[in-house]
Amino acid sequence: MPRVTTPCIGVCSTALGDAVCRGCKRFAHEVIDWNGYSEEQKQAVDRRLDEFLSQVVANKLQIVDAALLEWQLQTQQIRYKAHKRPEIWAFTLLKAGATQIVDPAEFGLDIDAQYRDVPLTQLRDMIDREFYILSEAHYDRYMKVVV
Repeated sequence: MPRVTTPCIGVCSTALGDAVCRGCKRFAHEVIDWNGYSEEQKQAVDRRLDEFLSQVVANKLQIVDAALLEWQLQTQQIRYKAHKRPEIWAFTLLKAGATQIVDPAEFGLDIDAQYRDVPLTQLRDMIDREFYILSEAHYDRYMKVVV
């Protein structure tokens, strides 16, 4: 397992008072304390984020050919983390090239029927928004201190 790198994407909203970062979806205390975390703590955060994102992606599309998806990422020279789940790869692809993909099947993807008429840029944004909502709900349920 490779060393966990910061999930920060440079769009931090915790400095504006958000309990959950709208960029990386970590909790504010995780953003603040990240550099002091052990590798195990970082892996726990990384696993949670991967599980949430994978769940949201899987609710919108299916990976029908992971090898084709990976080949396309390599061919298109899109940086991705090979040790992550293919659903994470799919979101990486959408972030990098949603405007340029004409046929998702050429990338090993099958968009669920209810989203087939949704532009991929909008689907990408829906996934990101639901990923945030899921992270925020998890924070509210398990982390939020009620006074």
